[in-house]
Amino acid sequence: MNLIQGETVTVIRTEKVLDELGEPAYGEDAREEVGNVVVAPGATADLDASRPEGVTVAYTLCFPKTYAGELKGCAVEVRGERFRVVGDPQRYTEANTPGAWNLTVEVTRTDG
Repeated sequence: MNLIQGETVTVIRTEKVLDELGEPAYGEDAREEVGNVVVAPGATADLDASRPEGVTVAYTLCFPKTYAGELKGCAVEVRGERFRVVGDPQRYTEANTPGAWNLTVEVTRTDG
């Protein structure tokens, strides 16, 4: 029995291609399910007084050592909602991660 239970999330990569004029265009989304991801809910924060309904929703995700993909520029679907990855997440060194997870990722979505 594990004390920490992960859940399944979906990593979404949007294919970037060039159109006939050489300008960036976006292709199909590639979806990859990843299991055993620890999801830690973050706080909501008001953006400012001019957008009282606008809030930022964030999670911190801990990906398992078995996940080898890169997450820069990706989106992640958590509990049925789509979030953008913040920055370029990097893995912890093996010596500093005795547990099953070594990649901490912040994701965010702004509503309103």
